[in-house]
Amino acid sequence: MKNCKLLVALCAISFMLSGCFEDNDDNAIAVSDIKDFVWKGMNAVYLYKSEIPDLANDRFSTNEDYASYLAGFDSPEILFESLKYLPDTVDRFSRITDNYFDLQNQQQGVSLSNGLEFNLYRVTEGSSEVFGAITLVLNNSVADNLGLQRGMIFKAVDDVNLTETNFVSLLSQDSYTLNFADYDDNGTSDINDDIITLNGNSETLTKVQYTENPVHIAQTLTLSDNTKVGYLMYNGFNNNFENELNTAFAGFQADGVTELVLDLRYNGGGSVQTAAYLGSMITGQFTSQVYSKLFYNENLQDNNRDFLFTNTIEGSGAINNLNLNKVYVLTTNRRTASASELVINSLDAYIDVVVIGENTVGKTQASITIYDSANLAFEDVNPNHTYAMQPLVANSTNVNDELVPANGITPDIPLIEVRYALGTLGNPEEPLLAEAITDILGSGRSSDIQDRFMDFQLIKRDGLIHPLEQDMYIELR
Repeated sequence: MKNCKLLVALCAISFMLSGCFEDNDDNAIAVSDIKDFVWKGMNAVYLYKSEIPDLANDRFSTNEDYASYLAGFDSPEILFESLKYLPDTVDRFSRITDNYFDLQNQQQGVSLSNGLEFNLYRVTEGSSEVFGAITLVLNNSVADNLGLQRGMIFKAVDDVNLTETNFVSLLSQDSYTLNFADYDDNGTSDINDDIITLNGNSETLTKVQYTENPVHIAQTLTLSDNTKVGYLMYNGFNNNFENELNTAFAGFQADGVTELVLDLRYNGGGSVQTAAYLGSMITGQFTSQVYSKLFYNENLQDNNRDFLFTNTIEGSGAINNLNLNKVYVLTTNRRTASASELVINSLDAYIDVVVIGENTVGKTQASITIYDSANLAFEDVNPNHTYAMQPLVANSTNVNDELVPANGITPDIPLIEVRYALGTLGNPEEPLLAEAITDILGSGRSSDIQDRFMDFQLIKRDGLIHPLEQDMYIELR
């Protein structure tokens, strides 16, 4: 996907803005001033520019007015946050970083990681005590090599019991020891009498540089009626692994898959173009039709564009597609976001999409990474600092101009992941996958877990969120 028009537009805007405030010797604002970059970048590309009076083109009449405004903010971060539109409800996702090298690595799937993901829970309702349940162990990671598995319970870190006040500091360390526990539901469905007891087992995990292949599991299941079901657990729309994604669909093709379960429960998003490729792999019968639409701010409206269903991956060759008219998608409330929601919303306009799990996050907006340079791209970036921004720049709809609801996509079959019965990913008996299989076979609900109680003790993992979680970005390829 080429986005040269957008680059040209950004370049023109950047030069226009630079011309407004010349960098004269007596001007307090140097070209390298980071706050200057923040304001001009947001003025140029921010999706909600028209809602922020301080981003208006005529906001400042003189260099002195502009300099005085910027001086009123103690840091680039504070200025950036002041320019976000309704940050608690609408723009929960725009970000600024003081180290774009880390950001670039994360976008390529490279980060410091021990390969472990987990949910955190209160021990009982109203308790300050916390325990963790491992939800995902990344392939070939530190945690994987140690033999850790989904469903394992831990109650302490470095021999310190977890609480609501210490879990962030304990679990954000680059190296820590997990102290494992046994879970006993006490023979009842009341979670308040459940018992979590340390069992003396522990493992030390140290974060290392790790590159994640987002194609976590790709396998074919044969059901009792000989139906071939493809199961794909896909954890991020990373354009560096599009060939691996395409290879997974080649395997599904070879196996004669006629049903697909797409597991996006831990997929926070990524590349819009990669999301379009995935939609094209699932289908195949809609080539050249509109998959998703992007709408920019008033500066960039000429760059509003459509992403299309396609039969080729740019620079790689033909797409392997399944020509399906139905797909099952597994979701969770805090992790299924942005590009994952785009896939559901875009496909739903063409085929039957059965969502199993929880309400998704509710994010329709896409971002781009902008740098302190003449055209806001990485080329010729200002060498005096390493700040970059990922502001929201476009809204995404499907072909029918429908947005993902702000409160997320409501599942067709509601089912939560409960702390005592997570199951093994890819196993036909894992609760969410079992629900999809049961629906495929037409035999009703597979489990009464959802009907017995809600797992209401799950707590937020604030402070432990991956920097790119819930991102959807447009690449300037």
